[in-house]
Amino acid sequence: MDTHRPGPETSALQRTLLRHEVRLVAYATRLLGDLERARDVVQDTFLELCRDGRGAEPTPQWLYTVCRNRALDVLRKEQRMTSLDAEQGEGRVDASSPATRMEQQEELGRVEAGLAALPPKQGEALRLKFQHGLSYREIAGVMEESAGTVGWWIHEGLKSLRTKLASGEAQERGARA
Repeated sequence: MDTHRPGPETSALQRTLLRHEVRLVAYATRLLGDLERARDVVQDTFLELCRDGRGAEPTPQWLYTVCRNRALDVLRKEQRMTSLDAEQGEGRVDASSPATRMEQQEELGRVEAGLAALPPKQGEALRLKFQHGLSYREIAGVMEESAGTVGWWIHEGLKSLRTKLASGEAQERGARA
């Protein structure tokens, strides 16, 4: 039997772990800047789920909120804030030609640089929306803000990214000419 597919005998905890662990580790890594500490935080998140005694599978909002709070606790405990490092691509499709892969990597690098230049809350809201698939309401719950504020952060963040990416493309065209 394939151990990566939840079957009928798979517990709710196992299904939740299989469904959310990789994305939670990526999210915690983004917050902490360190994969090992992120894994520890995600492990603590799932331990909290066990302690919580939830019979049903938790919502993504609950998981991301607990994960975020644990990560912030780690940062507070260490009394230092780390800069957000670029994530290693998760789940990217391998293009057929090396030139295409290189172009995709360069574009991803420009997007990551643009995200890193945004105010931290805008960048976090955009990542939760587009990398982790959370709704505005779920993001608002995770970040302890209103859905309207989250919507504004996402709107402003996308607007800033578009401007930065467009100006970067114009500079590249000028350099090639």
